[in-house]
Amino acid sequence: MSRVVILDNGGGLCKAGFGGDRDPAVVVPNCLGRPTSSKKWLVADQLLSPDADVTSVSLRRPFDRGYLINPDLQKEIWDRILRSLLHADPSSSTLLLVEPLFNPSSIQRATDELVFEDFGFQSLFVGDSPSLVHLYEASRRPPHGLAARAQCSLVVDSGFSFTHAAPVVQNFTLNYGVRRMDLGGKALTNYLKELVSYRSINVMDETLLIDDAKEKLCFVSLDVDHDLQLARKSGKDNPYKCTYVLPDGITHTKGFVKDMDEAQRFLSYSDGGSTMSEMQAEDVLVDTNKAVERKKIDMNKSEFNLTNERFLVPEMLFCPADLGMNQAGLAECIVRAVHACHPYLHPVLFESIILTGGSTLFPRFAERLERELRPLVCGDYRVKIACQEDPIKGVWRGGSLLASSPDFESMCITKSEYEEMGSTRCRRRFFH
Repeated sequence: MSRVVILDNGGGLCKAGFGGDRDPAVVVPNCLGRPTSSKKWLVADQLLSPDADVTSVSLRRPFDRGYLINPDLQKEIWDRILRSLLHADPSSSTLLLVEPLFNPSSIQRATDELVFEDFGFQSLFVGDSPSLVHLYEASRRPPHGLAARAQCSLVVDSGFSFTHAAPVVQNFTLNYGVRRMDLGGKALTNYLKELVSYRSINVMDETLLIDDAKEKLCFVSLDVDHDLQLARKSGKDNPYKCTYVLPDGITHTKGFVKDMDEAQRFLSYSDGGSTMSEMQAEDVLVDTNKAVERKKIDMNKSEFNLTNERFLVPEMLFCPADLGMNQAGLAECIVRAVHACHPYLHPVLFESIILTGGSTLFPRFAERLERELRPLVCGDYRVKIACQEDPIKGVWRGGSLLASSPDFESMCITKSEYEEMGSTRCRRRFFH
């Protein structure tokens, strides 16, 4: 059997490696970037180089709103990954490619042309993230458990472009039950850019830096009203205030958190950390301090402070309507996905929710989701949410496991079948 290249081709990150390995060999941005100080475009891993200047970098992405729109750009990124990073020979390899759910047929044809005509892969298997996550997690669960015996789970995949709640039964994603939110890591980063630019310093061109700040500093609130009151406090009484330092191009070329201990103080605060009367007593002092701070704003400063932005940004996933978006929250999205399935599946789906995707990495994500879900679910059902040990690599690990199965080769379409029957007929094999 030929060597299997696993490629989880996400809108934000490409995860690539070889079948049978536990982890991908490569996790790189799925984009090109050009710093203002250079005329050269940096491809994928080059953006992660220690000496790469990511200040005001211009980005070009092959994906838009979760779907491949620029195959030529994707070809350049894949070429860098396959030949320079993996040192793979496509002509003697099989490709296991992870595509977005409900990929339009025109994009499927363009992808197949890339795989067979531009790179010349021997054969291809196309998978979707929910079924691969389910496969990997089912292999790790106790065989006597309810979810493992039922071979059924609800995969919540919150990635770069959007969030899906997808029921999976017997390793097949039930497409009719999938519910989608047009919110993901990209929207959260853009929202944080707007908040910081409005309140502090213009960072609308600093996508990579704000992305880094979001990943290191944002968290999910368990009680938004309470946390908003706390965030109004001044100085050390505000457990959420922290500082992110922008690169100066001389002493440091990457952004960083000024004081990580300060940034993590919020973890020691419970829901009822302060009483309302204590907060109200400080309102006058807070307003006075804000007036003073406004006078001290330095438009040339190379750092900015975050307070309530830290939990208001992930809040988009749970209450998008509060921010003017015509979307249901994540909990309601999950309930709709479950109710689209047969009633016999409802209890086991609610008891086997699996979180995957980079946007589920925010602290307290699972706890908040369970609190939101519990009132919406029948009292006779248990709600159990499992977090993957590494939500970014979870889909890839499922692909690696599938590629190691003895039946995998028979599940692929070969280059000769593609040339004989064309993309559309070949794709029927994958039930997409």
